[in-house]
Amino acid sequence: MTENKVYKVLENAAKLWPTNTAIFDEIGSLTFSELYSEVDSLRTQLVNRGIGSGQAVGMMAKNGRNFIIGIFAIVGTGACVMPMSHQLKREEVDEQINNGQLSFILDDLSGIDPFVSSDLIPLKNGQIRVAMTDLFSTQFAPHVDQPAFMRFTSGTTGNAKGVLISQQSAIERIEGANEELNLGPDDVVVWVLPMAYHFVVSILLYVRFGATIAIARDFLPQSILASINNYKGTLLYASPMQIRLLARVEEEIEIPTMKRVISTSAAISTDACVDFYKKYKVPVSQAYGIIEIGLPIINFQKSLEFPNAVGHTLPSYEVAILDENYNPLPEGELGHLAIRGKGMFDAYLNPPLTRAQVTKNGYFLTADFARKHSDGLIVVEGRQKSVINVSGNKVFPEEVEGVLESLPEIELAKISGVAHPLMGQIIQAEVVLHAGMSIDIETVLTYCRKRLSTYKVPQRLLVVKELEMTKTGKLIR
Repeated sequence: MTENKVYKVLENAAKLWPTNTAIFDEIGSLTFSELYSEVDSLRTQLVNRGIGSGQAVGMMAKNGRNFIIGIFAIVGTGACVMPMSHQLKREEVDEQINNGQLSFILDDLSGIDPFVSSDLIPLKNGQIRVAMTDLFSTQFAPHVDQPAFMRFTSGTTGNAKGVLISQQSAIERIEGANEELNLGPDDVVVWVLPMAYHFVVSILLYVRFGATIAIARDFLPQSILASINNYKGTLLYASPMQIRLLARVEEEIEIPTMKRVISTSAAISTDACVDFYKKYKVPVSQAYGIIEIGLPIINFQKSLEFPNAVGHTLPSYEVAILDENYNPLPEGELGHLAIRGKGMFDAYLNPPLTRAQVTKNGYFLTADFARKHSDGLIVVEGRQKSVINVSGNKVFPEEVEGVLESLPEIELAKISGVAHPLMGQIIQAEVVLHAGMSIDIETVLTYCRKRLSTYKVPQRLLVVKELEMTKTGKLIR
């Protein structure tokens, strides 16, 4: 029987650090030995219910130990697991069951009943509900050897694709990322992101290297700061919005144990990084994470000097900037960001395309525009499909949004192009304000004119109540 390499990660952690704390959450603490014991008990019960290799299984839960227990237990059966958010609505759950070809779905009872079932498995703290969908009986993803994880892209610019990561690729991915992260048993990672959308180069990596996972009670800045100081956090892996909110906390709070803060999921403005550093004396390092590849680029070396850069390429990866014909461009030129290396995705689910069929000369084309400096530092300008053309000038929405969001009154901004008979497109801004705040539109535009080229300044600015987001917290463009 082929070795289950992902499950072995947890088994080894329990042997190496049995009494070390694996998880802090609202329930309390859990050692690696206790975590493995709970996972193995659930795994056995899932096998007894017919769950195993050749199947895809959904795990729907809120952030917490039971999500982690469920994910490892499913992978331990040999099945491929698809993490799912407990906030999904009925139609979204049905869509994910069908798109992911799920034979079973597990949940922790924190969301809707995903597929009516009365089969409950007790855990030490909570329950796991198990339901068979009766929809898929054929071999799942036969074009991938030992698929372990499946995640759908957020679909901001098109149809979401099922990204498949095999056991081998998952291990290669976390080993490659930790060449730069250097996490170990003395580290405490404060967890604030949705586990449904961040697991492989996060939770799996932390368990592999014996780091403690301290799960914040919620995403509010006060809760994050409390987790950092209560559990002596050494790494914070957060979204740009969370970092902006932390920088704006009025209380004078120190975070003396914090060594590194990483911003991921979307671009972060220079102002937000500067404000955070001024307040907490810890630099914010951007990281370039992507479902198909993992974490190939991190800005640890020049986060203070160039906070707008995503960083340097990790040793296990190669990054190229390519022109429209996929030829390498000279240093400093703007082009398509392409990456290749260890731990890349194995295939898409539907249509069933293998990595070899998708990549160009081994490179995955990310759909981002970027530049590479002479020292290898990489700066991402924006998404290929979101670029706006104003009289022949390229405008990347992320840059303008970052300027707008640096204003204390603005919580979230969205930039889009509006057709114009002479200029091709003009820039429109939609902004969501913080509760109780108001803005003077001309003052905001003057603020933008001081920081942006004339063609990048919004010509329309609308205040809206909300902006439509993907489940991963990205703007839908």
